[in-house]
Amino acid sequence: MNLIPRPHYIDHIVRLLDKDVMLFLIGQRRVGKSYLLRLLKEWLTANIEGANVVYINKEYEISDEISDAASLYRYAADRLPEGGRNYLLIDEVQDIDNYENALRSLHAESRCQIIATGSNAYVFSTELGTRLAGRYIEIPVYSLSYREFLDFRGIEDSDRSILDYLRVGGLPGLMHFDISDESQVRDYLYGVYNTVMLQDVIAREGIRNVRFIKNLCVYTADNIGKLFSIRNIGNVMKAQGENVTPGLTASYLDYLRNAFLLREVPRYDIHGKKLFESICKYYFSDNGLRNLLCGFNLRGSIEKVIENVIYIHLLRSGYEVSVGILRASEIDFVATRGSSTLYVQATYLLASAETVEREFGNLAAIRDNYPKYVVSMDPVSGELSEYPGIHHIHLRDFLFSDL
Repeated sequence: MNLIPRPHYIDHIVRLLDKDVMLFLIGQRRVGKSYLLRLLKEWLTANIEGANVVYINKEYEISDEISDAASLYRYAADRLPEGGRNYLLIDEVQDIDNYENALRSLHAESRCQIIATGSNAYVFSTELGTRLAGRYIEIPVYSLSYREFLDFRGIEDSDRSILDYLRVGGLPGLMHFDISDESQVRDYLYGVYNTVMLQDVIAREGIRNVRFIKNLCVYTADNIGKLFSIRNIGNVMKAQGENVTPGLTASYLDYLRNAFLLREVPRYDIHGKKLFESICKYYFSDNGLRNLLCGFNLRGSIEKVIENVIYIHLLRSGYEVSVGILRASEIDFVATRGSSTLYVQATYLLASAETVEREFGNLAAIRDNYPKYVVSMDPVSGELSEYPGIHHIHLRDFLFSDL
């Protein structure tokens, strides 16, 4: 199979090669981290003379012998002679016990450039933070952008294409399926969801109340984009017959976030310039998995899904994202990257004067000169005379923008 390039990531990785730091690609399973390692292997072989590349994929049976730090070190050292232009690529490194000890030794010996992938945020934050502090850089990997979705499927930008993207999401494996056949899409996404749930949540975290965590995931999927507290979630779960505490609810949400299935978005006081921690929003790393849990018919939920897609696009563009609070008003997204900031309101259609006032009026109340966007699927976009300086842009154009 020909590999379709993802230059956004490969260019980023290449710029960081041979800087005396390990590189870790992190993200939910099946977003394309393995694919990126294969692309990188091809790039190294084609562009670096004498490159000696060792590739370990823990999902292959041949790699079963590499189970712990000692076996990982032996395997790598035997194949990576000192002094060579050596590159060690490891897929799903968290499946190797105490892997960080081997990587620390290989790095200290300057034996190779290490690039690895992983699918659990907690594993990386604890094991890397304590054993490899200051020696690594994390590179987040997300499901396909809208532009990549078109490239992978070999289709043109159109109203039909954006609706398909909103409906099925951007997991690269879907390129092998007929996305007009809902049963095929459902079967594939259900397989991904089960893998993430079973391997990265239930088994890894030793979950005993499996029904609760699955119900919690469905509830969160149905309420993406809504502000709620841990206590409120627990109360809803209790009303559905789940006898749970706020502490257990918080822990289970953490497990879903650690597996990159969910993303938590804090509130940000635009006037006071501070974050609130007690109430937040949740979105899915891939909107297709969200729709798997709540139905692929977007009627009644398209605005939620649009928000989800915009949020991930902002993350993919390198922004830190929060929900803006301005007195009694809410700004869907406050995105910051270095010294730059932008504000985004998301809606399906500007179908009434009340909707226009809410989306544009909230942005107009922000007294600074940072870019402000209203993103919708209205066929006509452009600035409104009564709201100068606020950009009204179609969702398709926003997702093509480099921001």
